[in-house]
Amino acid sequence: MRTPHALLATTVTAAALAATVVAPAPAAAAPSPGVHYLQSATTGLNAADASGAVEQHRPRGDEDHQRWNLRADGTLENTDSPGTCLGRAGDQARTVACASPEARWEIAPVGADRFTLTVPGSDRRLTVAPKPSGAVHPAPLAVGTGTGDLATWYLTPVDPVTRPLPPRDRRTLDQVTFLTAHNAYANGVDGGFAPPFIDLFPNQNRGIERQLADGVRGFMLDIHQTPDGAILCHNSCTLVSRPVALWVDLQRIVDFLRAHPDQFVTVFLEDYVDPGVLRAELARVQGLSDVLYRPDRTGVRENGWPTMGQLAAAGHRLLIFTDHSRAADRAAGTTRDTFGVMYQREWTVENHWSMGPGVGASDWSCYSRWYDAGTDIPLTRTEPGFRPLFVMNHFRDAAIASTAGTDNSKLADRARQFCQPAARKKPNYLAVDRYDLGDPAAAVTALNTYAYP
Repeated sequence: MRTPHALLATTVTAAALAATVVAPAPAAAAPSPGVHYLQSATTGLNAADASGAVEQHRPRGDEDHQRWNLRADGTLENTDSPGTCLGRAGDQARTVACASPEARWEIAPVGADRFTLTVPGSDRRLTVAPKPSGAVHPAPLAVGTGTGDLATWYLTPVDPVTRPLPPRDRRTLDQVTFLTAHNAYANGVDGGFAPPFIDLFPNQNRGIERQLADGVRGFMLDIHQTPDGAILCHNSCTLVSRPVALWVDLQRIVDFLRAHPDQFVTVFLEDYVDPGVLRAELARVQGLSDVLYRPDRTGVRENGWPTMGQLAAAGHRLLIFTDHSRAADRAAGTTRDTFGVMYQREWTVENHWSMGPGVGASDWSCYSRWYDAGTDIPLTRTEPGFRPLFVMNHFRDAAIASTAGTDNSKLADRARQFCQPAARKKPNYLAVDRYDLGDPAAAVTALNTYAYP
């Protein structure tokens, strides 16, 4: 078994990435034999062989005994343990000898690319329990009479079917991948973002206008409330020298879009301000209403995302998300989407934000940032007619330049082997620190050579 660093050191070409797109199985079709990840429809986590027990673990590509070879006889053989299959012992899921009757399952479709695994001749199925509050993983897998999503599984091919991407103007928004700057404001060029004693490791080292010129199309911005409005800073604006207001950077983006009518930009707000303060800040941006995209008013949830050509023709080329809670805003009497700021958890999925500390050990697994007791949003979430956009975070706790450069050079491989199968969708936003190091733009170009049907 390869280590994460050995795996990710592999050079991934655009041609190789073009061969990785997953094509969902037709509705009500039997699964195809071959190597798969077995993913819970409830949690999005993978079934893994843990020394004989079968548990849910964070998706880790070809590591951690998570790949299962679906054979013609209906057994699922673990690729790391030939002759050992997913089976059961009483009411617990276990790995057993593939020749054992306890390794047999009836695998039946329950809609588009979802399946149940039932003990032959019974009503007992492979089942998960909801995640206990505060637990790292949900409970181990059981065999019981569970129903619904708790007993429903994806079989995600390890070597999936591909198809070419259509021309740019015919690509839907969820088919496109954008280079995204994590903490884009924390660059030390446009102004201050932290007290002098903690701003030694900026997440970026180029200003917003240069980021736009370099091809960055996603901007992660932290906003905090001060008497002057919504200010861009990290954790606290106290002692920040030369603070920058949100409207200033939004104006830079709007001006860019007006000069480049074929471009599309997304802003992600880590949002610590009152709705009224944010509304007033947006009102200061000249021309914002001319370019602001409102998916809530254009039937996206019913009909899917529009094409890039449609967005350009309508002039809708700036999408703004907030990570703030809709419930909290509703309790306060004003929701942010009334003035065009979308609630991110309603429109996207996102993996956990950190791969580890700035130096040393790293965690390349890919799992939902939002699967918890409060929201329960797995990376695999989808709805009839609507596929959420996928924000793929690829950075660490601290932006150490040498580490960021190394991580960014491995971005394409992590996207292809870890995060795309974990989410069952192509990443739409590749969010990195120090985008000027390690050539993450090459990974964006590579992902934009194929379409996820």
